[in-house]
Amino acid sequence: MHTISDYQGYFLDYLTKKTISKEPKNLYEPISYILSLGGKRLRPTLVLMASEIFGASHKEALDAALAVEVFHNFSLIHDDIMDDAPLRRGKETVHEKWDINTGILSGDAMLINAYQLFENYDGDTFKELAKLFTKTAIEVCEGQQYDIDFETREDVTIPEYIKMIEYKTAVLVGAAMKMGAIIADASQKSKEAIYDFGRLLGLAFQLQDDYLDAFGDPETFGKQVGGDIIENKKTFLYLKAVEFASKEEQKQINGLFSLDPEDPTEKIETVTYFFETTGAKEATRAEIEMYTQEAFSVLDALNISEDKKNLLRLFGENLMNRSV
Repeated sequence: MHTISDYQGYFLDYLTKKTISKEPKNLYEPISYILSLGGKRLRPTLVLMASEIFGASHKEALDAALAVEVFHNFSLIHDDIMDDAPLRRGKETVHEKWDINTGILSGDAMLINAYQLFENYDGDTFKELAKLFTKTAIEVCEGQQYDIDFETREDVTIPEYIKMIEYKTAVLVGAAMKMGAIIADASQKSKEAIYDFGRLLGLAFQLQDDYLDAFGDPETFGKQVGGDIIENKKTFLYLKAVEFASKEEQKQINGLFSLDPEDPTEKIETVTYFFETTGAKEATRAEIEMYTQEAFSVLDALNISEDKKNLLRLFGENLMNRSV
């Protein structure tokens, strides 16, 4: 087994080698741009790690890892358009740097490129990878639609929110791990267990992302801090704040989430104040910890060596202690 940073390095080397540079420039340059912006490379790293955890070489998993990363970045381009987000990883979003039409078309090309990469696998492996990818891709779209719907709803529940982030974020983390297991021809039981480990870690990861959106350091977070508040998103923090707030505080919070001020600074400050004073901030940290521990429980039951479990546990701990 290699270290986490080894796997990240292997993937980045492969990504550099596979970067598309051809005509028309305005289709392919935005793709190279979004893929070069960095990020955690969480999902492709997990594909490579999982393949070796179950006995294959990480080299066999590079195309699947790249497919997952290309798909993830396709979804980010389109998410940023929908959210009218100015920043992604501290840089201009694709639709800001080029335009909306270019962002849509380049994103579409990335989705097709992701599917193409699975063609490098044979027979049953290709079939299983493609089936998992198709299921995951449609769930990500469903999660995105739930997210959009929630912006105009006043009655979003915690279970509905958890389902939304499971589809929008967590299933792709689970699928990344399962792809590594598929490539290594692991047992069905192992494939399902590693998927659950990734899915639970993905839930914790997205809750952490929501938390950092409100309480992260703008220097390290890479996105606009308070972006969810500006967009009036009903995040876990918001739902818990409303649940814990007094009737008067609920009115104030809901009033703030109906505003669209030109300068959102005061709105962000007031909302984060309510997140803290109602106990929503603390409750979100507790929820992140709960899903992380659930993921580790699945890991404990997995039939792999202790050093491999430790590597995955370290990966999970690093994710939960991140500032980006």
